[in-house]
Amino acid sequence: MLKVEAITPAIGAEISGVSLCKDLNSETVENIYNALIRYQVIFFREQNIKPESHLKLANSFGDIDPGHPVYPHVEGFQSIVLLKNYSNKMPDTNDWHKDFTFKSNPPFASILHAVSVPKIGGDTLWASMSAAYDSLPEGWKKDLEGLEAIHDMGTFRNDFYKEGGVDSVNNALKKVGSAVHKVIETHPVSGLKYLNINQSFTRNIVNESQGSSDHILQFLFKHMTKPEFQVRFHWENNSLAIWDNRITQHYAICDYLPNFRHMHRITVINDKREK
Repeated sequence: MLKVEAITPAIGAEISGVSLCKDLNSETVENIYNALIRYQVIFFREQNIKPESHLKLANSFGDIDPGHPVYPHVEGFQSIVLLKNYSNKMPDTNDWHKDFTFKSNPPFASILHAVSVPKIGGDTLWASMSAAYDSLPEGWKKDLEGLEAIHDMGTFRNDFYKEGGVDSVNNALKKVGSAVHKVIETHPVSGLKYLNINQSFTRNIVNESQGSSDHILQFLFKHMTKPEFQVRFHWENNSLAIWDNRITQHYAICDYLPNFRHMHRITVINDKREK
């Protein structure tokens, strides 16, 4: 029987009593989805899930992203991102971020499966952006309402620079492009208001000077990362996490090197239940 247990008051729940390796009936999928909307990130243990089952699970939530612009994919499965890190392959996810906010339509959710992880280290943090918004002073809420911010590929510049220097970065910026999003957004399902910026990809506030924009963003970046808004998950082999990318941010802690970490991730573009 499916069981949901909250981990913190603000965000996160662990789900037990279900095998994601099997075909799930519509009621079970709906219960998992409802838990995701309520808790914003949900966790499963002991799920020795194969790529085929991983894709079926992702498809039950919505359309799947065809592939990441930078990261490699699992052989034979273009839409499953392969994340392998060790001493000679440093990760670049140890920064607070939401996925793909440099796109005009950032993805709904991600499903991350731990294939092989170190026994110690390598935890991931998630933060609730609705909890961060709710705790803002009323004056800040009022001032931020209606503001927009420009997002671009941010820290991915490093990946392109390693490949081909400045020319590679300039070409990537032209290809990937930028997007403008509201600083305060409303979740389309839960109706919660949340902060819609992130340190990796948000560059500046529209119609603000760089200095003024930096002041606003740095205050918010610091505010967002208060422990009261966070949940910290310790991975084990065959753990699995699903998070709502719209209303959360995450930070993958890089404290396990030179040990090896192997993960598979699928990104779900659109929420099929969104009206």
